[in-house]
Amino acid sequence: TLGTQTDYRDGEAQTDPYSPEYVVPSGSVPELLTLATLTWGRGLPAGLAEVEMIERAREKRAWEATLPAMDNASQIVKRRKMMDDMERKEWAFREQEIEKLQEVRLVVLKKLLQRREENQSELDAKRLDDHWQNHQKAKEEKIKKIQHDCALMLRKLIAKRKNVMGKLERRDIIKEYTDFASQTYAPLSRIGYFPDNHSERYVVKNLGLNTFAGLCELEPSLPDSITQVKVKAPKPKYTTTKTGFIKRPARLEVELAQVHQ
Repeated sequence: TLGTQTDYRDGEAQTDPYSPEYVVPSGSVPELLTLATLTWGRGLPAGLAEVEMIERAREKRAWEATLPAMDNASQIVKRRKMMDDMERKEWAFREQEIEKLQEVRLVVLKKLLQRREENQSELDAKRLDDHWQNHQKAKEEKIKKIQHDCALMLRKLIAKRKNVMGKLERRDIIKEYTDFASQTYAPLSRIGYFPDNHSERYVVKNLGLNTFAGLCELEPSLPDSITQVKVKAPKPKYTTTKTGFIKRPARLEVELAQVHQ
């Protein structure tokens, strides 16, 4: 009915497989000792390459057992020929291994080149996008300036068209005051008028507020409620009823104070 949970999974707690001590009897060569160079993670557990290596070692031991003895000249020549043939086979096998390694390296190199080309293409696309964005911003700014200059020239042409002959016209005051969009109500800064320069003329000026004598004259006219402030002391809140019980809000305030503390 109980279970335990550790901080580590089983794979992290595993160690390398244990290899017990061994004693080799004299005169015997166990085949298992030929695999003593293989360790866990470096050849073990055995894969296809390790199995092929074990089979080649078995074939070589079987071939060594078939070698003729070196007791006469004919046997020596035959032994040398067999050893030359075996050496050629080993060189051929070594060349095949080198070709396999070269093929694997070629595949890895192709992947690296493809990845580099993809990264370069992404970088080029990003640069082109940034270049295009900069050109678009410059184009928009140029169009905006052209539109502004066009509006300015149109206003100038309209102003010139009003008085083509260049005649002097008398000011029509009634027309200016009836048109609320005229220069009288809404003067333009581009003709030399800046409303903020004379903003102090709109400030209310009252002698009764700016001088001490005016304040003294204004004070008797004020009601007593302004000059004489009456403060009423607040009545304390009763936390208990007439019968001596504590009210619910007071009890809640005490509990909140305890929780806060």
